[in-house]
Amino acid sequence: QVQLVESGGGAVQTGDSLRLVCVASGRSFNTYALAWFRQAPGKEREFVAGISWSGTIATYGDFVKGRFTISRENAKNTVYLQMSSLHSEDTAVYYCAAGLGDPRPTYDYWGQGTQVTVSS
Repeated sequence: QVQLVESGGGAVQTGDSLRLVCVASGRSFNTYALAWFRQAPGKEREFVAGISWSGTIATYGDFVKGRFTISRENAKNTVYLQMSSLHSEDTAVYYCAAGLGDPRPTYDYWGQGTQVTVSS
């Protein structure tokens, strides 16, 4: 079992940066792949970024276009999402997820989400 708690969301303006943090509890954190997803009102949940258990492989949704960076600190059971050049389309609830499997993890554990609101 893995429990995930996100933080770092908030209300920002277009062009601003924000760092999301997800802290995990439970065993074997460093064996799990981690990811960030997001869901905007009226839209389906979409993949934002993922990182392998080792931290050596990171993947991103097409819309990221170099603006976001995912990273992890296994010693702190923490995964981060650094977001920059935010715009209104990035407004959503952002969720942290953990899962097993390589190269396509199945994300079985989810946090409660943190709201990101970007206004112009």
